[in-house]
Amino acid sequence: MAESAVICLGEMLIDELADQPGKRLEQVESWTAQPGGAPANVACALVKLGTSAAFIGCVGQDALGDRLVELLRSVGVDDCGVQRSAQPTRRVYVLRSETGDRTFAGFSDPDPAAFADTQLLAEQIPTTLFAHAQFLVLGTLGLAYPETRRSIERAIALAKQHGMKIFVDVNWRSMFWLDPDAALSLVRGVVNQADFLKLTDVEAEWLLGNTDPATIAASLGAVQGVMVTAGDRGSAYWFQGTAGTVPAFSVPVQDTTGAGDAFTAGILHQLVQRGLERLHEPEVAREIVRFASAVGALAVMQQGAIVAQPTLTKVIGFLNSFNQTDLP
Repeated sequence: MAESAVICLGEMLIDELADQPGKRLEQVESWTAQPGGAPANVACALVKLGTSAAFIGCVGQDALGDRLVELLRSVGVDDCGVQRSAQPTRRVYVLRSETGDRTFAGFSDPDPAAFADTQLLAEQIPTTLFAHAQFLVLGTLGLAYPETRRSIERAIALAKQHGMKIFVDVNWRSMFWLDPDAALSLVRGVVNQADFLKLTDVEAEWLLGNTDPATIAASLGAVQGVMVTAGDRGSAYWFQGTAGTVPAFSVPVQDTTGAGDAFTAGILHQLVQRGLERLHEPEVAREIVRFASAVGALAVMQQGAIVAQPTLTKVIGFLNSFNQTDLP
């Protein structure tokens, strides 16, 4: 087991992408299966950028689960935290607009709790992963299921025990919840423990009633960084007292699935490579978010969340084409 700088915990699944953009669910004639799941997306994107990462999650004892584990290994993600369940690997049907925006349309089983990612066992989390890691990355979808919720709580405790930073990407999806009304307090409970928080503008309004990162940071107290993304309208950020905005790069969009996860990976890569000592400097903070925005932009130019993720070389070349200096 190699040491990983970042641990990503949560779901890994199959995105069934509609082959016919602009069609309603009942009109779609065929689907293309692409590996996905936000925490797994982040882990893969980090490794492609050059930052070591481990994934903790549960997939089925089925061919799809085999495919996902093999993908992690082929990318170079540490898979020692992957568990296998008799329940099937989750498949999510994703509709695409003619401009590349995606809408989640349902699962391969109508019961959102019928899948392997709901069965992540806290007692089987490899605690040795936490000894040298710097960041724990969490989404909030697993909070919908008691077993995986216990694993999230266990991971947070381990991260705090080892002095790690906790990075929460809210990734709100009401369809994962049997009782969406129960989500707000559970999600807020995890967000309150975050050192770094990333949300979309819609998630920020839903969860905190505000989309301004500085205001959100003030309401949370001990947080060191808040990022609020708004798709093609760019992103806003607050790092240790420094606030700003970064416009989105204008690129041809094929598929926005996983764009936010690529952005998250870009932020984490920069934090690992640079350290946290200069986050309060306005130029450093802006460079970090511009880098992440470039990673997200490159990820939407091809179909599939993981397949489309760029290497560090591609990101630097892309930024240089916008007269941006090389970044770590």
